[in-house]
Amino acid sequence: QVQLVESGGGLVQAGGSLRLSCAASGRSFSSYAMGWFRQAPGKEREAVSCTSGRNGPVYYLNSAKGRFTISSDSAKNTVYLQMDSLKPEDTAMYYCALNGLCSPDPSDQAHWGQGTQVTVSS
Repeated sequence: QVQLVESGGGLVQAGGSLRLSCAASGRSFSSYAMGWFRQAPGKEREAVSCTSGRNGPVYYLNSAKGRFTISSDSAKNTVYLQMDSLKPEDTAMYYCALNGLCSPDPSDQAHWGQGTQVTVSS
């Protein structure tokens, strides 16, 4: 059974940094894509970034380009999201997702983690 466990969220001041981690278990993930989504209260879930062994990193969120960096460690089945220069509008629940290919559509994702809360204070 596939399981995705996120960690690393928290409360940070504007301009600060956080590093989110998503550890996957249940199978070998070397041929899969793993990505990050986020959902703020009252808003739809939106794609942030994705990476796969086939195509490398993809950044969907224009506001995150240049501030967020996705990376992965295949030996640990873990994907990371380094978030720098955080802004209050980055406040959201951040979810890890697993799929065969990178896709910005939440409905395409095969598996989800439980989420980790990121709160950025002004």
